[in-house]
Amino acid sequence: MGRLGTSHQPLRGVPAPADSGAWVLQPPRMGRWALDVAFVWKAVLTLGLVLLYYCFSIGITFYNKWLTKSFHFPLFMTMLHLAVIFLFSALSRALVQCSSHRARVVLSWADYLRRVAPTALATALDVGLSNWSFLYVTVSLYTMTKSSAVLFILIFSLIFKLEELRAALVLVVLLIAGGLFMFTYKSTQFNLEGFALVLGASFIGGIRWTLTQMLLQKAELGLQNPIDTMFHLQPLMFLGLFPLFAVFEGLHLSTSEKIFRFQDTGLLLRVLGSLFLGGILAFGLGFSEFLLVSRTSSLTLSIAGIFKEVCTLLLAAHLLGDQISLLNWLGFALCLSGISLHVALKALHSRGDGGPKPLKGLGSSPDLELLLRNSQQEEGDNEEEYFVAQGQQ
Repeated sequence: MGRLGTSHQPLRGVPAPADSGAWVLQPPRMGRWALDVAFVWKAVLTLGLVLLYYCFSIGITFYNKWLTKSFHFPLFMTMLHLAVIFLFSALSRALVQCSSHRARVVLSWADYLRRVAPTALATALDVGLSNWSFLYVTVSLYTMTKSSAVLFILIFSLIFKLEELRAALVLVVLLIAGGLFMFTYKSTQFNLEGFALVLGASFIGGIRWTLTQMLLQKAELGLQNPIDTMFHLQPLMFLGLFPLFAVFEGLHLSTSEKIFRFQDTGLLLRVLGSLFLGGILAFGLGFSEFLLVSRTSSLTLSIAGIFKEVCTLLLAAHLLGDQISLLNWLGFALCLSGISLHVALKALHSRGDGGPKPLKGLGSSPDLELLLRNSQQEEGDNEEEYFVAQGQQ
C-alpha cells in the first residue's frame, strides 16, 4: 500500500492512550497552516473592503459639504450624479451581457411605472433632501440626524408588518429618539431649516427602504441583481427630482455664470469635473457596499457603518471645526447604542432561524444603497455580480 495522506508529507504516528496499546495516525500540520493562511487572507480582505467602503462613504459626505459651499445647486448636483450612475450601470449591464451571453432583464412599462416608480420617487426625495441640507447644516448634525433613519425604518416596518412589535424594538426606538434629542439640544451650530430637511430625508428614507424591500422580494421582476436595480431606478429618480429642481433652482441656475452663462471656460470645466467626480463617488459607494456584503455579510456592513459614523464625527470636528459638546457626544453614543442593539437583535434572530433566509426586516445602516438588498443571494449569482463589481473599481 502507498503512503497515507493528501500531500507529500506522510502521516505521523503518535502513541495512543496507555490502555489501548496502539498508535494513532496524526494529520500533518500543513492543514492547520493552510487554515491559518485562509483566516489571515479573509481578515485582510474584509479589512480592505471595509476601508474601501469608508473611503467612498465618508468621502462623498465631505465632498457634498465641500461642493455646496461654492456650488449652491444641490438638486442639480444630485440629478447629475443620477445620470452618471445610470451611465455606469448601463455600461456594466452591457459588459455582463457580452461576457455571459445572457440578456439582461428589461421591465415592461406597466411593471416599471406601477412597481418601480414609488420606490424611485422615495429614493430621489431621500437623496435630494439629504444633499440639499448641506447648504445649512454641519457634517456632524447631518451624520447624527441621518442615523435616525433606522427609527423611521422600524416604524414603517411595523406599519407594513415586515417586523413584529417586540419590547426590544420599542427600546431601540427610544434609544435612537432620545439620542437624537440630546445631540440637537442646545447645539451651537443648529439650523432649523437644515435639520428639517435631513429629518424629512430620514423619514422618507424609512418609506424608501420599506418599498425597496417589497420591490426586491418580487422575484418575478428579476431585479435581484444590483446593476439591474440601479439601471431601472435612476431614470425615474431623475424625473421625480426634476420638478423640485425646476421650482427651487431652475431660474437661478439658468442665470448662473458657473453653468449656462459661463464666461470662463476653465471654471465651467472645473465645475463639471467636480460634479462628475461626485457621480463616480456615489457609484463607487454602492459597489463598495455590495462587495463588502457579498464577500462577508450584511452584519459586517452594519457594524462597519456604526464605526463609520464615529469616524465621520471625529473628522468633522478635526477638519471642519464642528463644535460638539459633551451632551451632544452622549446623545450620539445613546443613538449608536440603539442602532447596535438593533443590529445585534437581527443577528440573533437570523442565527435562531438556522441560517440565511429571505429578509423580513430592513437593514440597519441608513446609508445603504439600493443594490445591497440582495445580500442573501445564492453563491452562483454572486460570482457574476462580483465580476461586475470588480470591473468597476
